[in-house]
Amino acid sequence: MDTVSGAKAGEIAYSIAETTKANKLKPYEYFRYLLEGLPKHGKSENLSYVDQLLPWSETLPECYCQKKISKN
Repeated sequence: MDTVSGAKAGEIAYSIAETTKANKLKPYEYFRYLLEGLPKHGKSENLSYVDQLLPWSETLPECYCQKKISKN
C-alpha cells in the first residue's frame, strides 16, 4: 500500500470482501472461488460469465461460499 497502485488494489480487495460479507458469503472461500474460476475463462472478450461470479449470483456453489448463520 506504499504506492497509488497498491492503495487501489487494496481498495478493490476490501470492497470485494465487504460485499461478500453483505451477501452472507465467506470472504476467504469467495476469493478462492474467484481466483480459481476466473482463469478458466482466459482472455475471452465475451464477459457473460461475470454475472455468475458476482456475490449475489444465485449460481454460486452454496456449500463453498455460504455462511452458516448461527442462532445466537
